[in-house]
Amino acid sequence: MKIAILSAATGGGHLRAAHAVEEYLRANAPEVDVRVIDALKSISPILDKTICDGYHFLATKTPRVFGKLYQKTNEETALSQLVPKFNSLFAQRLWPVLAEFGPDVILTTHPFVTEMVSNLKQRGLRAPLVCIMTDYGPHRSWIAPAVDAYVVSSEDMVPELEYFGVPRGKIYPYGIPVRGVFFRRNDKEALLRALSLDPALPTVLMMAGSFGVSHIMQIYREITQLPERFQMIVITGRNQKLYEAFQLETPRSPKQTLLVYFTDEVEKYMHASDLIITKPGGLTVSEALACNIPLAVFDAIPGQEEDNANFLLQHEMAVKLAKGGNCGPVIERLLADHEELRKMRESCEQFDKSDSSKNIFSLINNLLERQKQTEA
Repeated sequence: MKIAILSAATGGGHLRAAHAVEEYLRANAPEVDVRVIDALKSISPILDKTICDGYHFLATKTPRVFGKLYQKTNEETALSQLVPKFNSLFAQRLWPVLAEFGPDVILTTHPFVTEMVSNLKQRGLRAPLVCIMTDYGPHRSWIAPAVDAYVVSSEDMVPELEYFGVPRGKIYPYGIPVRGVFFRRNDKEALLRALSLDPALPTVLMMAGSFGVSHIMQIYREITQLPERFQMIVITGRNQKLYEAFQLETPRSPKQTLLVYFTDEVEKYMHASDLIITKPGGLTVSEALACNIPLAVFDAIPGQEEDNANFLLQHEMAVKLAKGGNCGPVIERLLADHEELRKMRESCEQFDKSDSSKNIFSLINNLLERQKQTEA
């Protein structure tokens, strides 16, 4: 069996979900030939750069404009019809990429790519198409006529997709796939000691890479002035300017802080923590929930990140920090009220999607068997 997982690099989480499924298949179904393909990069590096850079600019520099576009394209308007028409122009360029590999099944983890493959299926591509949605709220851009199955983040999304006209039988609330390391329980005390942190103190992890320097520093300073005893881990990602600013800040901080630049072991720091402060990106949220760590979310980009934040708040797995600072009281209450933090952790534990990739593989086999019976 050959499985192609098509994605794109806008936002980062789409590719992480794709690689999570790939990792599961390589470990548990070695007979499967699986390949992750960055579809936009494959058909046109210029198109890839234009879309990725445009997404990043709108989301970080003009979030209100991004939110308006997100809202308008989620309605039945001329604008919402523009994306399918635009994608159909580029779908033909995917033919050689797919023909070279010859997949039996195609998974997609990005709305643009889903639309492209759907377009090719309408032109004769036979492989079943499974769309894996990577946020906690639906958007019309994910919906395409030739999708055979939708894997969604939670049961909450089933009626929402039905509202968009997707038949119930095509919707599978298996959860957003994340890598297995996030579900493996580690010895927390040993982890903290290995990181030269105190196992007796609460640990707050701040995922800070996509923020501006002044804003995240304001939040960090406000939190570290709280009277409660705790320690912090700050991950800046590849934000060199932010990392250098924290290099100057942390030595004089009243709270011990472990500063981390880019890491491919995020799960290690999540498992060592009691609370995560972050933007609510779909994959970051899913990875934190897999680790059973409550979240404090802020600066959600209007659109999908707001949907993610609302889902977490509704299910009591997170708190929301106010914009423009003044987030100290919320963190202070959480760290002082162990019962509230415990209840939030229990809510995270109850939201168990550890079998997502396994269920997706079963779904793939079922779709292929159904196709075989139809063609017999």
